[in-house]
Amino acid sequence: MPPATFLRETSGGTLLAVKLQPRASKNEIGEPLGDELKIKVTAPPVDAAANQALVELLAETLGCSRSRVTLIRGQTSRHKTVLLHGFTPDAIRQKLAGRD
Repeated sequence: MPPATFLRETSGGTLLAVKLQPRASKNEIGEPLGDELKIKVTAPPVDAAANQALVELLAETLGCSRSRVTLIRGQTSRHKTVLLHGFTPDAIRQKLAGRD
């Protein structure tokens, strides 16, 4: 499996680069687009609803609590950086690969 350029390991966990598409027909984690992972959520980009949906979708997919998923950059942008506390890039790739 090629390295996931959208994942970067840090001391607190792993940084995940995301391109978020709000108002999609369903919540889903798509394919990598360059150095970002495309994620779609049904929530609109109003009152942080899309950000909340992103955190919930990642927590559900990774099988962890929402408190381990922190949006650290891009609150008002489609391009976001999420910190996944206590995860290695390999663990995240395995969870994402097994989601189908």
